[in-house]
Amino acid sequence: MEYAIALVVLAAVVLVIVVRPLLGSAGEADRTAELRAELEAAKEAKYREIRDAELDFRTGKLSQEDFRRTDRELRTQAIEILRRLDELD
Repeated sequence: MEYAIALVVLAAVVLVIVVRPLLGSAGEADRTAELRAELEAAKEAKYREIRDAELDFRTGKLSQEDFRRTDRELRTQAIEILRRLDELD
């Protein structure tokens, strides 16, 4: 009887040791996919902001100085988003 209990406990321990890494990597893949989706959405939003700033400049809503500053800031932020996306690959 004691032998059977020890065997069941040993089997449970082995099962946990084998299954745990598999579950952990699936969770990590989900987090990576979620982060990638967030970064892709942020990239598209940043591109839209850049286009909006260009339109504002062309229609006279932004001075050339303001446009240059805004454009530089937005492009710097876009580059950071692209860098983070590249790190995921």
